[in-house]
Amino acid sequence: MFKVISCLAYEHDYSFVMVAAVVCIAGAAMTMRLFERAARLSPEARNAWIVLSGVACGSAIWTTHFVAMLGFRLPFEAAFDPVLTIASLLIAIFFTAAGLHLSLSPPKGVPVETGGVVIGIGIAAMHFTGMRGYEIAGRIEWDATLVSASVLFAVAFGALTMHLAARQPVRHSKLLSVITLVLAICTMHFTAMGAATLVPDPSVVVPAQLFSSEFLAVLVLATMAIIAGLTLSVMDAKSQRELVDSFRHAAQHDPLTGLPNRAFLSDNLPAMLLRSDAAGRKAAVIVVDLDRFKEINDVHGHSVGDQLLRTLSARLRGLIGSGELVARVGGDEFVAVKQDVSSAREIDDFVRRLIDSVLDPVQSKAKTLSVGASVGISVYPDHAASADDLIGAADLAMYRAKRAVSDKVCYYDRSMDEGRRERSALAIELRHALERDEFELYYQPQHDVRTGEVCAYEALLRWHHRERGIVPPEEFIPIAEENGLIIPIGEWVLRTACAEVAGWRKPYRICVNIAAAQLTQADLPKVVHETLLATGLAALRLELEVTEASIIEDRDRALHIVRQLKAIGVTIAMDDYGVGYSSLSTLQIFPFDKVKIDRSFVDDVASNDASAAIVRATILLANQLKIPVLAEGVERQENFEFLRAEGCAEMQGFLFGRPQPLSEIASLVGRPDIRPAEPSRAGAGPRLEDAALETRQSAA
Repeated sequence: MFKVISCLAYEHDYSFVMVAAVVCIAGAAMTMRLFERAARLSPEARNAWIVLSGVACGSAIWTTHFVAMLGFRLPFEAAFDPVLTIASLLIAIFFTAAGLHLSLSPPKGVPVETGGVVIGIGIAAMHFTGMRGYEIAGRIEWDATLVSASVLFAVAFGALTMHLAARQPVRHSKLLSVITLVLAICTMHFTAMGAATLVPDPSVVVPAQLFSSEFLAVLVLATMAIIAGLTLSVMDAKSQRELVDSFRHAAQHDPLTGLPNRAFLSDNLPAMLLRSDAAGRKAAVIVVDLDRFKEINDVHGHSVGDQLLRTLSARLRGLIGSGELVARVGGDEFVAVKQDVSSAREIDDFVRRLIDSVLDPVQSKAKTLSVGASVGISVYPDHAASADDLIGAADLAMYRAKRAVSDKVCYYDRSMDEGRRERSALAIELRHALERDEFELYYQPQHDVRTGEVCAYEALLRWHHRERGIVPPEEFIPIAEENGLIIPIGEWVLRTACAEVAGWRKPYRICVNIAAAQLTQADLPKVVHETLLATGLAALRLELEVTEASIIEDRDRALHIVRQLKAIGVTIAMDDYGVGYSSLSTLQIFPFDKVKIDRSFVDDVASNDASAAIVRATILLANQLKIPVLAEGVERQENFEFLRAEGCAEMQGFLFGRPQPLSEIASLVGRPDIRPAEPSRAGAGPRLEDAALETRQSAA
């Protein structure tokens, strides 16, 4: 070790040593920066950066060596062999590039530190190749111990460099990796120089065709300038190109899942259709909408929902083959494309793969999450000739599949377009229905089973269109909900029902449906309170009906609003019990005054054991909780007898009376002064399920 210190202290020009150190540090810093950039790229895109890193590092090693050699003081003549000098540069570049590549993409079972070992070997190989080309008027004798130590320094510090750069185990790992790379180069060089003893020999003549020290100095400076300029220009060009590529990728890919987005689909779908057309084949567009995803978000939180989307997207990405594409175009909506389709079976197989990947449950920590899928399919060119029309057709088919009870996969057909146009026209007309006084309230009686008397009426909405006549509720209620019109319509229903019922001499209760959108309005209790004050109706005579589906979206908020409504004095009924979540915890938490069993169970309660069991259990449970039960859709005597025997408190249905306008029941409610009138604004159209019931009753 004394020989090494002595060599550095007494046999080198410090000015050259300082220049060599600066070059070494700058080269090591540039190498680590390029290595970090390469590590962030995909395996296909990083190779160019690895080569650039190898050129920077190899040049730094080579320049450090020869700048230090220029400062090595000799009492006799010396020169450099051009072939071995240039070869040493190529060796340094090759070994460092290979080592960096090995650290970034190590084979299975090979640690990243192996790449550092390769770099260390490259440093040593470059040094001794350069020294082999160092021609002096004498000979070089080597100390084997110090030679081994120099190689060990290069290999050890090289391995430590890659350990820090690739694994980053500690804070400031990047800075430490630069330091250890400098140590790998410098300790190897000066230890190896200390291992060399130069013995003069007058009989040895330095050939004239070798590089002189002055020429080598110029060569080293020129090489460093060229390599530095080349590296910086390449980095700048690649950085700009990568920046553009990253912007393009971000613009065309979903940030959460990494899947292509709607913009990517719009750009690429037309070309996929053209390729299918050129091959004389078809193409399929499949829209997949996740069922129950919103419930997972609401119950488990958005972070769990995001993880579910990432997992499902990774599955979909993994099953995509040549000529296939999956894009995420909405919160829980995906679009898949398959080109070059020759048979319907190919489409069905592709759809089956998609559905299977979605339906397979997802494990999230201790939770098992599962969603459903509604799938719509359109085929090019059978169903549409353009990309946008094809997606629109598949979207229509998906919505039909979502409304279906059993079959959740639906192919597009022409009638869907007619239905869409009809719905659009109806939506436009619906916006003016309130202004034109085209709504009217119908009332259906509810009977007390014990007394056999009418105890309440439910307000139901009817639309008297000026051209179409009576529009069925199941046609316009969903449109009102989709377009946000259900809120003003619902408020009109509440206001009109309270105003009309307040004038009845007989104190019947009035039941008004509250839509899900209304229940999300923070001012609903205020609206109800002001309506009661304005109309003079006693709060005890107003019963508001809500479905469990409308409160499950935000239980805490819904519970707060329901409690505020209860504080006003109105009663609250759970409508359509049995068709939604039918959660026992909902009955326990929410202060319901009544439970209404859906008509779908009451219809065949006398003949269907399953329906009978559900109704019996519901009545038993409600009675234990001291909540009265009302059965909807009672149309036959045998149903009435069954329900009465099971302890059902109230009933409603054709058996007791159909929905009628106020003019038809005026004498029954104590308003004989009301004459049959023109249809006025009427309203109570909360939900699709109610609408279907009302229409069926009206038709009868």
